[in-house]
Amino acid sequence: MYSLTVRDHIMIAHSFKGAVFGPAQKLHGATFICDLEMRRRSLDADGLIVDIGMASALLSEVLKPLNYRNLDEVPELTGSNTTTEFLCGEIHRRLSARIMDGALGEGGKELDSLKITLHESHLAWATYEAPLTPVEAGK
Repeated sequence: MYSLTVRDHIMIAHSFKGAVFGPAQKLHGATFICDLEMRRRSLDADGLIVDIGMASALLSEVLKPLNYRNLDEVPELTGSNTTTEFLCGEIHRRLSARIMDGALGEGGKELDSLKITLHESHLAWATYEAPLTPVEAGK
């Protein structure tokens, strides 16, 4: 399996509901480094998984509506605990939908899977990996 990874970052604010979150129930910020790893069994006719420039631009575009935002105020996320794990799945869903709509060209539709990793720090990160198909939010 071949893989290609591009990276970007987002800065967000959010709060959580539930005693399990302790002080994180209060509004706090986070800076995430976001890795998008795309996997494909075989390369295309040009020897690519996908065009790296297009993949970088798409990741940036998908992250932009979340960047410098209080996620508690983003309508489509209302009622969700926007944990690192949840956000991995949400970003995967948004990227999958865009790729299936042709955002990486026809070759992008040949990807076998996407893996999203959000690095909270050098000590902690979360990942969501699934085939290239839209997933339900929070799954």
